[in-house]
Amino acid sequence: MKLLSLFLSIICYSSLVAQQEVDHVDALVTPRFAKRTVTVGSSMADVAGFSNQSIQFAIDALAKVGGTIKLTEGIFKINAPIRMRSNVTLQGAGKGTILRKGTGVQTRFIVDADYGELKLTVEDVEGFRIGMKVQISDEDNSSCWNVSAAYVTDIQDNVIYISDGLIRDYRSDRNGYISDASSVIEVIGLENVYISNLTADGNGSENFLADGCNSAGILVLRSKHVTVDSVHVKDFNGEGISWQITEHVTIRNSEISGSGNTGLHPGTGSPYSIIENNNIHHSNTDGLFICWRAYHSQVRGNKFHHNERFGICTGHKDTDVIFSENHIFENGSDGVNLRHERKSNAPHRNTFVKNIIENNGVQGGGYGFSINSPAMDLVLKENSFRNGKQSQKAAVYIYANGSEPTLENNEFGSHSLGDVVYEQEEK
Repeated sequence: MKLLSLFLSIICYSSLVAQQEVDHVDALVTPRFAKRTVTVGSSMADVAGFSNQSIQFAIDALAKVGGTIKLTEGIFKINAPIRMRSNVTLQGAGKGTILRKGTGVQTRFIVDADYGELKLTVEDVEGFRIGMKVQISDEDNSSCWNVSAAYVTDIQDNVIYISDGLIRDYRSDRNGYISDASSVIEVIGLENVYISNLTADGNGSENFLADGCNSAGILVLRSKHVTVDSVHVKDFNGEGISWQITEHVTIRNSEISGSGNTGLHPGTGSPYSIIENNNIHHSNTDGLFICWRAYHSQVRGNKFHHNERFGICTGHKDTDVIFSENHIFENGSDGVNLRHERKSNAPHRNTFVKNIIENNGVQGGGYGFSINSPAMDLVLKENSFRNGKQSQKAAVYIYANGSEPTLENNEFGSHSLGDVVYEQEEK
């Protein structure tokens, strides 16, 4: 009798625990429980743990209903990108919330990797794990849309299996390799995503270079209505924030520093971007590289400085953009560069107003503003060109292929070649 009573007690207790677990999960995923905020991180959080798996578990729990993931302070180890979901906010607790990439891995493949293939035979699988995101390339296909990206689905002996078929033929005798160079956070095929108040630490010295069209500190791809607010993307060995094939992306109040490529990279048809009140500095190339067809956008109130090449570079069909009240200073070459394009593809109808363009060309000579494109209706209005360090050779330099801008009420400091200089005039 006592044994039966004990057995029934165990069953009742087990049922109660099971029901509590169901209620907890239901509260995470079902709107009738109104549990739309999930905390992650410390031992007191809904999901305890400082890893990408902990964050991903919480995000996936809100995938159907949307809501907010609140990260506590602490260092989260990132071994695979945080994959956002539509209608979900990822919110840190400020600078003390750090998402830091782990040490990267890379290996050569020893058998050619062909178009559409879902496996790679490699020299060494050490360090690769199921769930990692990887990039695959060779010397002939090593950038942008020539690089394949996928997730590791299985590892057997020295064969790595991947989620998506390769998009090119990659040759093992042309330095073909696979690496886990990938994003800290990615937003792919989504809408209504908000990321705020955290640090994305790329741990650049311990990671391989990531391609900018497939990976970035924060990557936004084929998505719309995405906002990044008050985020520090630091030391990512690739592009700080890249958004491709998007609409209505806003990057504001953020710092992007130490990028192994560009700081910010909107492109591949990304209209209606807003870039405001950011601090972009010490990128390995440009602070802001506006790529193809990033139009009807606003760039205002930002600082672009100490970047290795240009503060801002724009070109192919990047039309109808207003650049206002930015401070563009002490970049390696030009402060602003309109790169070479044919007239049909030039960045028409762009306006630069009330910007401070100061002391650029610190790597041995550059211009405040250079025009190498026959852009129509280019307006430079009420800008201040300062050159106290005498590093800018000219305030405005117009190449033979460049069009003459409309100049209205700009202030020009002292430049060795003059205020507005045409290519054929340079000695």
